[in-house]
Amino acid sequence: MHFINVIVNIFYPNACGICGNISKYDICPKCIKKLNEIKQCKKHIYLTKSFTDEMYIFKYEDLVRESFIKYKFGEQNYRYKAFANFIIKDKKICGFLKKYDIIIPVPISKKRMKQRGYNQSELIIKECAKLDKDIRVCTNILYKIKNSKPQSSLNKEQRKINLKGAYELKNSETIINKKVLLFDDIYTTGSTLEECAKVLKEARAYEVSVLTFAKD
Repeated sequence: MHFINVIVNIFYPNACGICGNISKYDICPKCIKKLNEIKQCKKHIYLTKSFTDEMYIFKYEDLVRESFIKYKFGEQNYRYKAFANFIIKDKKICGFLKKYDIIIPVPISKKRMKQRGYNQSELIIKECAKLDKDIRVCTNILYKIKNSKPQSSLNKEQRKINLKGAYELKNSETIINKKVLLFDDIYTTGSTLEECAKVLKEARAYEVSVLTFAKD
């Protein structure tokens, strides 16, 4: 087995999920230092939205934006390990995750899943749960049933209309009176997260909050 691993590493060397350079770590020390320098971890409390707390880790710009575009649209799904590792190694972010009974990654439609091959948010948060057993992730509750237009091509009002009826719940009894955290990759206008949170609140979730890796 060791011999096979050596051969695999020669032909398919591990790369840092942020800069893409060859590294024995999923995220290299140089990128950890850079990310720590630009990390924000800002939290907001909303009284007019379906979700209460909202935390984002980075502004969606420069190094973070560049690596996420490659991850999300460049078929470089190996990068999810770097994002997950950064989350888990940060005590503040990890503590925020553990406040919730259930963590739900924002789902994508079956058509989008077929095109991309993976749900970018799900990969990250599932890896977090693998690295820390106290984090409970559920992917069998919230589903996207409508293949809506890409949100990036729409303005704020169009985004709201575009997502009407796009999500449904299964196993909804699981979230009754539970503190639920929605995890998504990028927060832009918040329309996607608002629609998901609304569906969860209507199903009697006690509280719904949001964590995103970056905010536009």
